[in-house]
Amino acid sequence: MNTMQYASVFMTELDKQLVEKSTTGWMEDNAMQVQYNGGAEVKIPKMTMSGLGDYDRNSGFAQGAVAVTYETRTLTQDRGRTFQLDAMDVDETNFAATAGAVMREFQSTKVIPEIDSYRYSKIYELAEAAGKTSTYTPAADSIFETLMNDITAVRDAAGECTEIVIAMSAKVAGMLDLAKGGTNVLQSGFFEQGKAEIKVKEIDGCPIIRVPSVRFQTKYTFMDGVENAEGGFAAAADAKGINWIVMVKQAPVAISKTDVTRIFDPMTNQNANAWKIDYRKYHDLWIMDNGMDGVLVSVGE
Repeated sequence: MNTMQYASVFMTELDKQLVEKSTTGWMEDNAMQVQYNGGAEVKIPKMTMSGLGDYDRNSGFAQGAVAVTYETRTLTQDRGRTFQLDAMDVDETNFAATAGAVMREFQSTKVIPEIDSYRYSKIYELAEAAGKTSTYTPAADSIFETLMNDITAVRDAAGECTEIVIAMSAKVAGMLDLAKGGTNVLQSGFFEQGKAEIKVKEIDGCPIIRVPSVRFQTKYTFMDGVENAEGGFAAAADAKGINWIVMVKQAPVAISKTDVTRIFDPMTNQNANAWKIDYRKYHDLWIMDNGMDGVLVSVGE
């Protein structure tokens, strides 16, 4: 297998891993109609149409109109890293296994947590601008009622039959597990994310996705990897913890693309006698048009 074939296999597997293992992977299902041709731009379809009119027995139907346009958006998150595996440690016979293990671990421990964190903080930013946030200090005697009020508000705005998903801080979810009283009962259920099916708890038919609190803050700083060599991300000094996000499943549109995973063998690599792997990830999230009607964010005081 040559380096181009290695890169193709890695890209496919890494994209699949991100969708199935991140707590926000399900948001990418909403991007099925988005056009992506490489690079940092995507085209998002927008549809407008006429409402109902009166039917006339003589002239028949009132003429309606429908238009589909595409809005160009830029993926603002352009992140990457390069790694080298020394030729004395990795030869061609075990390169695929070693490099595959390295990249899976990198994406699992570094990439997925960062993308989750960006997406949740972006939802909070959009919700705050739209006046769709509230503050609440979780307490065992009020958490059921407060959460159900948010679910009801979203359901009232979006419709009774709309599928709702709740992303919730793992710490807050633990409190919800222990809360007593009320008529609401947590039930077990399953939630599809990509081709994976994950076991979740539900409240009033809404699946609860538990999110590590480190990924569930209102604001983050994303390091450049140069001035701060360690790279990665960290919660901003003025960040607040998010309790939960109640949202219509179709509201957040998330896109992530492993643009090009480049691999250079030791004879091609000009910097060292080592295999060189370049990893680059474009990603972003939007909530389209009236989608914000179906979003509420609860933040700790």
